[in-house]
Amino acid sequence: MPECCDSVIDSLVERRKAVGMTQTELAEATDLTQSVIARMENKKVVPQLNTLLKIVMALGCNLELVPANNYAE
Repeated sequence: MPECCDSVIDSLVERRKAVGMTQTELAEATDLTQSVIARMENKKVVPQLNTLLKIVMALGCNLELVPANNYAE
């Protein structure tokens, strides 16, 4: 898994715990399954953008896309 995905997932896990949600509650709020949440949080899969968007909306946070510094214009 790309290192940048690791940090995004770690932030989402921290946020989920901070707002007091279980994986099951997050799954219900996002119309995903608990196993999808668990696989993502355990970094078994690279989450798709639509999955990330569902999760950040349910957690009440934002997802920002920032261009990487290593890309030349």
